[in-house]
Amino acid sequence: MLHKRRSILLVDDELDIIKSVERWVEAAGFKVYGFADPIQALEYFQNYSDGIDLVLSDIRMRKMNGHEFVKKIKAIRPETKIIFMTALETDLPELSKTLPSVRIDGFMLKPGSLESLVDTIKKII
Repeated sequence: MLHKRRSILLVDDELDIIKSVERWVEAAGFKVYGFADPIQALEYFQNYSDGIDLVLSDIRMRKMNGHEFVKKIKAIRPETKIIFMTALETDLPELSKTLPSVRIDGFMLKPGSLESLVDTIKKII
């Protein structure tokens, strides 16, 4: 039986973050679809949501913030696993208060350890 490679939709408006995360996460065996534009990422998700196992999103982005982006993702496919990344000082309980209706599965501070990010992804999916 063939093992399906897990896929991650990555959204961050900093290209260097996208490239670093893609390199580490793909080296760990995942397929990453990276987008610097949350609107383009949302369009991709609308078309290919069945092939995405997890969404990894920055909170602060131009055009659309991460909260708004994740609400739209969950409206398309409510069971989608979500990890937020941010350089802001916050934590998962605090995020749960600001987005009580949206389930967030993980949280990472930037810049953080890419090894820790991969471990978090593996635990969630």
